[in-house]
Amino acid sequence: MPARRLLLLAALSMPLLAAAGDAPIATGLQRDVIFTGYSPLSRSSELVRRLLSPLNALRISQESMRPGHAIREQPLDLAHEKFAVYLPSHAPPHGYALLVFVPPWPQAVVPPVWTSPLDRHDMIYVSAANSGNDADVLDRRVPLALLAAYNIMQKYPVDPQRIYIGGFSGGSRVAERIALGYPDLFRGALLLAGSDPIGSAQHSLPPAPLFRQFQDAMRLVYLTGRNDEDHLDMDTRSQQSMREWCVFHLDTVSAPWSGHEVVAPGPLNHALDLLDKPVQPDPGKVTDCRAHIDQTLATQLQQVEDLLANGKPDAARLLLNKIDLHYGGLAAPHSSKLAEKLATRP
Repeated sequence: MPARRLLLLAALSMPLLAAAGDAPIATGLQRDVIFTGYSPLSRSSELVRRLLSPLNALRISQESMRPGHAIREQPLDLAHEKFAVYLPSHAPPHGYALLVFVPPWPQAVVPPVWTSPLDRHDMIYVSAANSGNDADVLDRRVPLALLAAYNIMQKYPVDPQRIYIGGFSGGSRVAERIALGYPDLFRGALLLAGSDPIGSAQHSLPPAPLFRQFQDAMRLVYLTGRNDEDHLDMDTRSQQSMREWCVFHLDTVSAPWSGHEVVAPGPLNHALDLLDKPVQPDPGKVTDCRAHIDQTLATQLQQVEDLLANGKPDAARLLLNKIDLHYGGLAAPHSSKLAEKLATRP
């Protein structure tokens, strides 16, 4: 072939290669997505530190020291996990919003009626398979959500101020737990027909710096069908608990004519609008509330000390376990030191 013709063909191919490199990102629904990246936030040690009470974390640490009981660094093998991803039709200049969704069902799906609200908010949606109510919370549901967030953030431009966790029914209760433990990643939580009080065995308070971040910056949006009376009652108890723990950025959205079901686009749009609403803290209100909690906690920890000093280790253990259950990470490291003292008592 003449050299001139080769040069001509090369010149003609160059624009085609450039165009292929500049091709827009494919939007819409992606099924059976496999991720490969692991996050430090999903390490087993980090799950234990953030989601379990200090005394339960101490017990797990002690158990892991026994031969044959070592904890894996990452609880999941991503090669065997699949995700559903919805990429909105418009790429915003400051990055996508992201909703990581914990389902109650085992399938990785995007509710079809939700694609319009997701497009309107320039929001990526990601949900894992085999993360339903039958799956283990710490070994699967929580790390799957964290790894979904991490891999989406690695693949697409995401606005770090618009990263949200959400779920429906039992998945919503897990989403609330994730929001509580990871306020440095998620800026808001969408709780669809499922919520709990915090400061309990299932919703242990994280270490104090993380809980302060949760109090200051986390927005919680409760969205439950108006005819779903049981879960509306759960929302009421959860919101009351939040206020008692100095968490005040709470919003409620009603879904008219709905029971315990996936909500329609209208209420979801409203809920997503509220999630995007900037948090406006009231420092004086939060400070006074925290001072009351700190004083009560200090009094109870001193009671444990007094019981120990008076030779009543059984009563001291009982009270310390109650403190650990209720105050979680707020009581550490004092609670852990007291537990070590009690371990040396008969």
